[in-house]
Amino acid sequence: MELTEFNDGVVSVYSVENLAEAGETPEETLSAAPKLKLRYHRRTVGVKRHYEALQAAERVDLLIRVPFRPMVSTNDIAIPTEDGQQYRITLIQRIEGVFPPVMDLTLRRVEHEYDRADQ
Repeated sequence: MELTEFNDGVVSVYSVENLAEAGETPEETLSAAPKLKLRYHRRTVGVKRHYEALQAAERVDLLIRVPFRPMVSTNDIAIPTEDGQQYRITLIQRIEGVFPPVMDLTLRRVEHEYDRADQ
């Protein structure tokens, strides 16, 4: 069984909330506080993954491995301490045969950063 260490930093995972009233134009913002903070291990975006993403008209800007948490969703935004940029979680993959239980998060940098609800 492979053992994973999470020594590359901490990633904050935020929910995206709609502040608009019902029937109004959506006004999306990040939750005021992260729903969780996780230590992570930065992974290499391999050539195969890179070209498969391009074929699907996607982009992979960052790939990180974090402890498994079922509440993480592809609707969430991840902000690693390493660069402080906002990334949309585009794919969550549960990895078998690794201790502790982990998941890989495929991240794409957002075009327009979200404001936080407390700002």
